Amino acid sequence: MTKMTMTQKILCDHAGLDHVTAGQLIEAKLDLVMANDITGPMALPIIEKMGGHVFDKDKVVFVPDHFTPNKDIKSAENARDILKYAIKENLTHVMVQGKCGVEHAILPERGLVYGGQCVIGADSHTCTYGALGAFSTGVGTTDIAAGMVSGTAWFKVPEAIKFNLTGKLPQFVSGKDVILHIIGMIGVDGALYKSMEFVGEGVKELSMDDRFTICNMAIEAGAKNGIFPVDDLAREYMKNAGVEDWKEYTADEDAVYERVIDIDLSSIRPTVAFPHLPGNAHTIDEVDQEEKIMIDQVVIGSCTNGRMSDLRKAAAVLKGHTVADNVRVMVVPATQKIFMECVHEGLVDIFVEAGCAFNTPSCGPCMGGHMGVLAKGEKCVSTTNRNFVGRMGDTEALIYLASPEVAAASAIAGYIANPEKVGGMSHE
Repeated sequence: MTKMTMTQKILCDHAGLDHVTAGQLIEAKLDLVMANDITGPMALPIIEKMGGHVFDKDKVVFVPDHFTPNKDIKSAENARDILKYAIKENLTHVMVQGKCGVEHAILPERGLVYGGQCVIGADSHTCTYGALGAFSTGVGTTDIAAGMVSGTAWFKVPEAIKFNLTGKLPQFVSGKDVILHIIGMIGVDGALYKSMEFVGEGVKELSMDDRFTICNMAIEAGAKNGIFPVDDLAREYMKNAGVEDWKEYTADEDAVYERVIDIDLSSIRPTVAFPHLPGNAHTIDEVDQEEKIMIDQVVIGSCTNGRMSDLRKAAAVLKGHTVADNVRVMVVPATQKIFMECVHEGLVDIFVEAGCAFNTPSCGPCMGGHMGVLAKGEKCVSTTNRNFVGRMGDTEALIYLASPEVAAASAIAGYIANPEKVGGMSHE
């Protein structure tokens, strides 16, 4: 009998089977189903046609984050509709703007997602929760409606790529650089409908925020999901989030992988994804050798890099410096808790004194919703996860994806800059 990967074991258990193989179609029970203020309102009419009620009030969550604070009348109606439905259905977790945050940060922070779960969300970056040893993936609106009503979803069991991590990240290099490096290596369809499974001695050298970032962008390589094994760091994170019970899965020693890729973390350099694909990766050394790329905007935040360690790293670079005269900078913490920690630690002072706008938690700038839309021809360095044509505004704007430290260094310089040469402070 073929041995199984982490993802295959989770799906096997949730399907109530003894064994699954790649390519097999299964129906799996769901532990959490999530939608936001864009996808949720579209799911509501489908839910009504299916009976109108959720399968479990503890396991269905609507998070208003994409167009909140409400940017126009339509976004206000969307936020109102999912809130009314959450209250009507007496959902345990009622999320309201100002009391939550960006979905892929707030769910782990609240202890709603954890090791061993099977989770779907009506947002492609739902794969974030694999950092905690869960199988989590994004699905369409019809599937999310069906999942909310039935508590089940159909999956094709994915093949897997094993990433064997060794070494330790150098100074000024983080999880964002790791995943940009990997996507640059395998391409934006290099893991198409596969599980990206990250293992090896190097895992313990990655912070939880690094792991969230890496899993968050698994979809940018076409993956069905990304996943890490549960270790002491993940256990500590879940306990601090109030999780009392979770399940840990490890791949069989002779599990079948489509391929194995070795990644030496110590060899990774700060990396920037040029327009218009996350796979168009260039090291900062390559950038340094070319003509300066002048920029107009910097965004530090999002479900990819809006966590506390991300903002600490950006603040360490910005401290004592001023943003270039021609550059505007948006700093967007991912949750209200992170917002308050920035206040208490003095990070807000650093950001504002440097010339940044410090904003309420929102997805806004990431998908060109609000709080940072780009004009024609403008260039932006962003810690978000996508740099497609028109992603953050005008179709002729250019987006460069980077880590918080590269983004902060670029804000100071006015062009895409090496954090080793700007700011001069190391991160923790």
